[in-house]
Amino acid sequence: MNHLPEPIHPSVVRLPDGTHVYADPASLPAAYAGPQVVHQHIHQAPPDRTVQRIALGSGVGAGAVAAGVYFGPLLVAALTAIAANIAFLAFLALVLGWGVHTVVKSVGSPSGTQAVKNARRLARRRRR
Repeated sequence: MNHLPEPIHPSVVRLPDGTHVYADPASLPAAYAGPQVVHQHIHQAPPDRTVQRIALGSGVGAGAVAAGVYFGPLLVAALTAIAANIAFLAFLALVLGWGVHTVVKSVGSPSGTQAVKNARRLARRRRR
């Protein structure tokens, strides 16, 4: 069997475009050996992971972690929206009350003014 030529053992090489070919690595051009560029994304602050730590520490599992990650910000957004609605309604009630007070005060007669004074005197007497 010594009369047969030496078999060539080609190896699979991955080219820069992602394709694979059978080639001898020694026959390929040298690869670029320059500095490697590293893209690093820096954020201002890491997200709050309190819920995830509690869930993982108690052995609850990935479902609780996913729920904390998803529903935590959703709950904060819903509570913020509710607080904004309540603040708007309080402001609206204040403006409407001021408007009613101004209209009643400007339309009121002298007898109404006297009735208010009498009611105040009665209230003061009852407190004592």
